[in-house]
Amino acid sequence: MTRPVLTQATGPAHSRILGLGAARGEHVVTNDDVAGPIDSSDEWIRQRTGIVTRRRSGADTDVLDLAEAAARDAIADAGLTGADIDAVILSTVTYFHQTPAGAAVLADRLGATPAAAYDISAACAGYTYGIGQADALVRSGNARNVLVIGAEKMSDFIDPTDRSISFLLGDGAGAVVIGPSDTPGIGPTVWGSDGSMAQSIRQTASWKDAFEQDEPWPTLRQEGPTVFKWAAWQMAPVAEKAVAAAGLTVDDIDVFVPHQANMRIIDQMIKQLKLPEKVVVGRDIADTGNTSAASIPLAIERLKREGQASSGDLALQIGFGAGLVYAAQVVVLP
Repeated sequence: MTRPVLTQATGPAHSRILGLGAARGEHVVTNDDVAGPIDSSDEWIRQRTGIVTRRRSGADTDVLDLAEAAARDAIADAGLTGADIDAVILSTVTYFHQTPAGAAVLADRLGATPAAAYDISAACAGYTYGIGQADALVRSGNARNVLVIGAEKMSDFIDPTDRSISFLLGDGAGAVVIGPSDTPGIGPTVWGSDGSMAQSIRQTASWKDAFEQDEPWPTLRQEGPTVFKWAAWQMAPVAEKAVAAAGLTVDDIDVFVPHQANMRIIDQMIKQLKLPEKVVVGRDIADTGNTSAASIPLAIERLKREGQASSGDLALQIGFGAGLVYAAQVVVLP
């Protein structure tokens, strides 16, 4: 008896970013606004991080509101409607519901039902994780148009008296639509993790402990020197692998957009990569702060809006953060 043979989905050879959208917290928060509780100053924060202001949302705005605004912009920029979206990937660590996934709620808001929808938790690497997954979904034939959103309301998880990370954080969302392409628009994703360093960026308590043991509201902490050393020295080789995997050299790169964690980390990575002076570097952290999964698309949106980057440019992007996790790829800007 001959066994039946499964049919597997097949898709286009290539994918690309079709549209881009962004949303930032509506309030501008200065260094002076956050310096008092951590016994610091505007000068100290600027020297250590490069941050001048950060954007935060009010109590009446939640992370899905930010995600929806960015997603609508991206869908419109791609010349599509919500009904054209086949899958929604939401990267966030600041959505309060364990279930259902925020992506499913978001898909309904956007008119994308019955699109596949799921959340991923990869912190500051979440957007680049989502890009890798969306690229695979399109090229496998399992989806035609995939919406990827990195959205965070980090201000919900801040202890204003914490000197390790609280003063860095901002709120925002960035989104892209990924669809079929006649030419390569997204290079291979180089990604990984190192769970042995999980305590380097962490939540102060589990939700279980917070409820059962009457712990304070869980907020974020980081071991600054450990994270700085890891990001500044170990992430450049990952970025180099992504460039090589795309069949390119650093001389081919037009734009470099690392996760907006710290300006000193960005500067060190540029030195490690030996990037040519012609390469435009995303530095949105100066005015937006560290928005975790949203930081890379927000930085790209700003570069394009200000005319520093153009459609068709080759952009090297790399996300890295809590886990510790990381992911990098080269993309063609929409």
